[in-house]
Amino acid sequence: MKTSRRLFLGGAGAAAAALAGPAKAQNLIDAIINSPRRGAWGDQFDAEVSASGSEVASYVPVLSPQTVRFVEQAIADYSGIIGRGGWPVVPETKRLQIGVIDPVVETLRRRLMVSGDLSTRAGMSPAFDSYVDAALKRFQLRHGLPADGVTGPHTYSALNVSAQIRYGQLQTNLARLRDKTSTSLGDRYVMVNIPAAEIEAVENGRVVLRHTAIVGKVDRQTPLLSSRINEIILNPYWNAPVSIVRRDIIPLMRENPDYLRDNNIRMIAPDGSEVDPLTVDWSTDEATRYRFRQDPGKINAMATVKINFPNQHAVYMHDTPEKNLFSDQERFHSSGCVRVQNVRDLVTWILRDTPDWGRRRIETTIQSDEDVHIPVAAPVPVHFVYFSAWSTGDGVVHFRDDIYGMDGASELQISTAL
Repeated sequence: MKTSRRLFLGGAGAAAAALAGPAKAQNLIDAIINSPRRGAWGDQFDAEVSASGSEVASYVPVLSPQTVRFVEQAIADYSGIIGRGGWPVVPETKRLQIGVIDPVVETLRRRLMVSGDLSTRAGMSPAFDSYVDAALKRFQLRHGLPADGVTGPHTYSALNVSAQIRYGQLQTNLARLRDKTSTSLGDRYVMVNIPAAEIEAVENGRVVLRHTAIVGKVDRQTPLLSSRINEIILNPYWNAPVSIVRRDIIPLMRENPDYLRDNNIRMIAPDGSEVDPLTVDWSTDEATRYRFRQDPGKINAMATVKINFPNQHAVYMHDTPEKNLFSDQERFHSSGCVRVQNVRDLVTWILRDTPDWGRRRIETTIQSDEDVHIPVAAPVPVHFVYFSAWSTGDGVVHFRDDIYGMDGASELQISTAL
């Protein structure tokens, strides 16, 4: 079944390229203008009211029964788009942004009109004006790109994924959504969406917190799982898994014999005694016999917080000293665990029903550098999921790169190809 989907998506990508010719362009716009359902895609959109991207933002959880219904509607809408000829390919001839006048801008306008990001009231012109600027920013927000209104390589790649490919992506993710929402999710839960590198804390069917995340590299993937958050550790020790000892610590010690000392990492023997790194043969895998424990502190790999939940993969959520990574467009840097931006906000929400653990005590304890384990009084469900396409309603459809290649179409692995 997976092979047939891949063949279908690959063939659809080739069909999209044929739509780039100028003879098709006006037919596409005429079809949109005359479509009986065009209002769902563009009539409510206008640069004057959407420049802030407010239409893209939503409190609807990605993991929810409402999203299932919205994706079903999006699939019907995308089927209509395909039936009307899809959208044109935007030539990657130059960097387009506000103030540029170029014939390619007309193609960009058509592309954004078809997907509902630009109102047909904006008209056709080679000028990249405020209407196009707002529409492109809206498109970028829907695709998890920096909303800078500039057609860089990632924006061009996202623009030129065909409607057929996006249709298949929506179908694939609808099946995932139906599966995950077939049982009750509970009143409170945490969702980590791996392709979006984003976390949602959900309460009573509404997103109350949204956090930027850093998830696993392509060769060290964050696993799919469901569990319950049962413990918070403040100022945690970090114990390096054997995989990191073998892949990272041993090579680093070969380059710099002071690496462990510089990073406050101790080697612990099976009997609990501390081992002098100078007594170890780093040209071999001898070091894997020992436990590597990093003391709490500012350079600790988990920084100030560890969020624990039972799972067979030995992964967890945590803080990080490398805060600069949260501003990266592609946040796939970890060895499988999930780093959380503004993690103390999430921890405060998780511990809401745990007596005597409000925000003030959390902050005070962190300042003490004392390693403290806090059992969560009301364990919170947590779900690590893989949704690369979803909809929050009102014609707003979100897409992300298929970073782990689970959707069956190479065209969706944009970041890995650039």
